[in-house]
Amino acid sequence: MHKKTKILLCSVGISLMLGGCSGMNSANNNQESEKSKETQAAPSEESQISVQDYTGEGYALPYGKETDKIADESLDQIEEATIKFFKEKYKTDVTVHNVVGAKDGATVFVESKGEPHFYTYAVVPIDELEKKVMTEKIWADEFQVENAIKGGLYHMIFKEEFKQLDKYLETLAAEGQVTGKTKEALQNVGGQGFSTPYYFISMRSKEAAIKPVYDLYMKNPDESEENLRNAFEDSSFAADNLFINIQLFMADKNAKPNKELFDQITKDLEEMTSIPRGSYSFVLNDNFIDKQSSSGMGDNSLDLLKDITKE
Repeated sequence: MHKKTKILLCSVGISLMLGGCSGMNSANNNQESEKSKETQAAPSEESQISVQDYTGEGYALPYGKETDKIADESLDQIEEATIKFFKEKYKTDVTVHNVVGAKDGATVFVESKGEPHFYTYAVVPIDELEKKVMTEKIWADEFQVENAIKGGLYHMIFKEEFKQLDKYLETLAAEGQVTGKTKEALQNVGGQGFSTPYYFISMRSKEAAIKPVYDLYMKNPDESEENLRNAFEDSSFAADNLFINIQLFMADKNAKPNKELFDQITKDLEEMTSIPRGSYSFVLNDNFIDKQSSSGMGDNSLDLLKDITKE
């Protein structure tokens, strides 16, 4: 069961961060540690929904009931502040998709416009007693946002390799046995960097090969894709510092995760030579997802005992 932590590398850290301002000082430690799935509350049957129907509705963060109401009354103000924040600090235009109340604040889920493409979030503090939204104090965890941008850049400069992975996963889905998350779910409660319905990219801060690419992008967001690719330090790349986290769901609402299918997909991934470099985790869930946490993990989920490494 322990390898499910790879898929949760971002999601658990994100859940801790999304809880509001109280996690600010320990953000980097939360993100870099591989928290186990036991830190998450077990989903209840009442909160389960078919993954094909899940758009993020019902998602909730601890102690966010009152701040959610306050945020709803200031959505335009929050959106304006968030767009300005990402443009000024990260040279990136974003679209605001969702605002969710949390402890001492509201979490704002955003999607970048164009490339590099990624999902992330910011936090707007809220004074619950004064019922005041403090947009002037908006912040985001630097590690999380940088990780998201780096993942988008990695996908951008190795686009052809990712096309091979996408083609394989899309073909699997088209065959009708498996599916992924909806685009609306990624937009409204994603926040995990570069993501598709079938996987997301995450990396450790010590992943050195992508850093010059990130630095070049931050200096000039209009830098050409060719120059960004040339800035990538191939010799510094370490597959165990970059994760491509694949998570699939059974398409049939009544189906349990199929071991034979899981083994075949695992074998296919092991044998593929044209997909991007990195450490691949793979989880096959049943058809259901927890509305409140947006997690598809269950006791019957099938996962790898060891990552598939592509150097």
